[in-house]
Amino acid sequence: MLSATGTTGVPEVGELSTGVALVCLGSAAWLAGGWHSGVRRARTVLAEGRKGGSHGTSGTSRADGADGTGGSGGAGGSGGTSSTGPPAARWTADGLRRVRGRLRPEWWSVAAGLMLALLGHSVLPILAGAAGVPVLRRVRLAGRERRARERRQDAVIALCGTLAGEVRAGRQPGEALLYAAHDSGGLGDAQAAVLAAARFGGDVPGTLAAAAGQPGSEGLRGLAACWRVAVDQGAGLAAGLDRLEGALRAERDQRADLRAQLAGARATAVMLAGLPVLGLLLGVALGSDPLHVLLHTGAGLGCLLAGGVLESLGVWWVARIVRGAEAAS
Repeated sequence: MLSATGTTGVPEVGELSTGVALVCLGSAAWLAGGWHSGVRRARTVLAEGRKGGSHGTSGTSRADGADGTGGSGGAGGSGGTSSTGPPAARWTADGLRRVRGRLRPEWWSVAAGLMLALLGHSVLPILAGAAGVPVLRRVRLAGRERRARERRQDAVIALCGTLAGEVRAGRQPGEALLYAAHDSGGLGDAQAAVLAAARFGGDVPGTLAAAAGQPGSEGLRGLAACWRVAVDQGAGLAAGLDRLEGALRAERDQRADLRAQLAGARATAVMLAGLPVLGLLLGVALGSDPLHVLLHTGAGLGCLLAGGVLESLGVWWVARIVRGAEAAS
């Protein structure tokens, strides 16, 4: 007992840091969704109990009203229940939900750095976690832009197909564009300008070409060219739109195939990013203290710096290869 707690009965610093780290992990898991699921179950139980209580109260009120003794008391009881307001658990759940909505995923890097700082008794992990926030934010924003670009590409393909069907059904090009734009939404932010040009006889090809400047909406340039040729030379607009839709679909399929082929390179980058964590866990499993060696010795700090630089270069190089292959396609 004395060796575990010391002569004064106070826990050692290592045990205290481990306890704080466990509390941080529990708080992260709590915020990740366990608390909310418990609150949802509690709300369901309370709602069912409140419904049963309201039915029982109404039955009691009717019974009391029948003998003329307790009708007003039942009304007062229901009024008191409605004036109590939301419970504290609901307030806490709403507050945590707002915090969770504002807390971006990249800030978990700071939480991980704080946990490693408590375990390793050093401020370097906190600095590293803070430095990782802008990098992770950039990755998250790049992923969001890529998904938005893919949605615009799919919407433009749907617009071409719907517009070709409307023109083939006998509608005029302007009227067909109005219907197709509302159905597919492929015009994006420039939909109002394009629809106004189509409705009032404006420059529809020019407006479509301007709308093609959005990432993922490059297919609108082909739509503008088809529109200009159909109006100026009387060519069939539906046939041109069918060919344009086929070309855009083929281009999308080619990008999907390339992305599938580059999945191995992306997995390599993820594996490179996770190797240091695996090494630390392996060192702990062998009974050593890798955090102390890395954060409190000169050789460990040198290895940490060199390993961080080499890993960053490796991940950057793999990401550069992937981006170059996607740009070349």
